[in-house]
Amino acid sequence: MSHRPLPPPPLRIGDLVVDPPILQAPMAGFTNAAFREVVRQFGGAGLLATEMVNARGFVWMDQNEAEHPDRLWGVAEEARPLAVQIWDNDPETMAKVGVRLAREYKVSVVDINFGCPVRQVTEKAHSGSYLLREPDRMFAIISRLVEVCAPTPVTAKIRLGCSPESINANEVAHVVEEAGAAALTVHGRTAKDMFRGHADWERISEIKQHLKKIPLIGNGDLDSADKVVAAFKNYDVDGVMIARACLGRPWLFAQAAAALRGDEIPPDPTLVQQRDVMLRHYRLVVDRFGEEKGTVLMRKYACCYAQGKHGARHFRSHVANVASAEEFYSVVDQYFPQDRPAVIA
Repeated sequence: MSHRPLPPPPLRIGDLVVDPPILQAPMAGFTNAAFREVVRQFGGAGLLATEMVNARGFVWMDQNEAEHPDRLWGVAEEARPLAVQIWDNDPETMAKVGVRLAREYKVSVVDINFGCPVRQVTEKAHSGSYLLREPDRMFAIISRLVEVCAPTPVTAKIRLGCSPESINANEVAHVVEEAGAAALTVHGRTAKDMFRGHADWERISEIKQHLKKIPLIGNGDLDSADKVVAAFKNYDVDGVMIARACLGRPWLFAQAAAALRGDEIPPDPTLVQQRDVMLRHYRLVVDRFGEEKGTVLMRKYACCYAQGKHGARHFRSHVANVASAEEFYSVVDQYFPQDRPAVIA
């Protein structure tokens, strides 16, 4: 187990320097351009990522001259560094998309999803975490993407295994490195666990000894600046990735970065300020998708912003049905949590 002094050194993914070594996880349905812009305004995230993109769907859209996936909204224009995560189980399909991302979109990192546990991706499409049982296919996918994307680095995100009875992350880590990937991210649960229980950081840390030259990024249950500091202090990782905890708290990255520097951790914004952040987020979504679709998409984000606050359940019950800007602003004005002692709602 490592006990390195803080702050940790910058993370190197190929030629890309990620500083601070704190990454924003790709999360389907959430980490779109509006969310990334809000995170960027607070700072603290060394590398941001898109939602995971279905490679097969991208190719179909391209062949049929349809608009590229909504999940690539903003990618061409926004600030770098930026990673795009893609998934499928066919090396050539992945290569077609990877080379476009590297050459035309000029992304900083092409990340491969080998960790998604959702049935639609695993059992129906034999992708995501399903491929952990097929290391040879993983090798083929990674090596092909490395070949066509160079010099853009290719990375992989995995879970510990498909189930607690079939943990094979050490073997898979070797395959990922041998295939030429520039970094490995490990979520400390198995696919069968979904998001239940606790991430096993001891098992994440053990993987480091099976890697010769590429960095290891740990992911799972990092919901405070103190936990980020503890991850670097107690476990043998080169970087950390923050996922669900940041959805209603995009300032978490800035807090974690300050803690790693040894600076005083900035306090959470006041509830009034948090409401203003949410409204700014809402306007970005509506600008892209229009009022009707944007309002519906914003419902889930609004619930995240309220989570853990006094009156959150009451707010969620009302915001879950809004369908227009007028309704959204009205519900926020009436029901968004006010400055009171926080309790879990």
